Amino acid sequence: MIKENNNKKTKAENKITEVGKTKDTNKGAAQVVAKSVYGEKKRGRRMGRKPSKKDDDFDQRILDLARVTRVMAGGKRMRFRVCVAIGDKKGKVGIGMGKGADVSIAVNKAVNQAKKNIVDVPIVRDTIPHEFYFKTGAAKILFKPAQKGRGVIAGGVVRIIFELAGVQNVSAKILGTNNKVNNAKCTIEALRRMKRVEVKKKEDNKNKDDKKAKNNKGGKVDLKNNQ
Repeated sequence: MIKENNNKKTKAENKITEVGKTKDTNKGAAQVVAKSVYGEKKRGRRMGRKPSKKDDDFDQRILDLARVTRVMAGGKRMRFRVCVAIGDKKGKVGIGMGKGADVSIAVNKAVNQAKKNIVDVPIVRDTIPHEFYFKTGAAKILFKPAQKGRGVIAGGVVRIIFELAGVQNVSAKILGTNNKVNNAKCTIEALRRMKRVEVKKKEDNKNKDDKKAKNNKGGKVDLKNNQ
């Protein structure tokens, strides 16, 4: 009985080894055929690929985060509402609103909306060009230019927007509502409507001075020689 069992085991092992060999040979044949038809795969890095670059260098800050609910047929649905401000600190700034089931989803939506509503802020010597008062709805805001070294004298949402815009010296006052979203919208609209001041080039001034000097030389008359 023991010998019969051993014989059965040896036969089964031989069958397993034969099956494994046939599989290996089949794999080897398939690989050879594939190489001949499609060519060998190159495992090296693909040439011509360029490193991915960021489309923009905007900094983002969350101005307001709130949990909102909506009454549905089966109950209440809870979502998150986010107000985000973005800016490059070089004169460009914008705000956006977004809603989502998760905070990260809402932030992404708000950032995408803010990129579509970018405002170019007029900056003259690291401050705003002139005093400006603006009102939208219940929001009232007053901006005043400041001397160099004063810094951003403002509070709440207005301070964040000026910092993202790159304005280093300015004073501002919120005179109306304390709603962050309304104040942010009012600030962006005020910056959009501000007058732009063109700074004269030094070369143009030099050319004008040279012309004036030449005209003065040509118009002089020596009274002594005439006498």
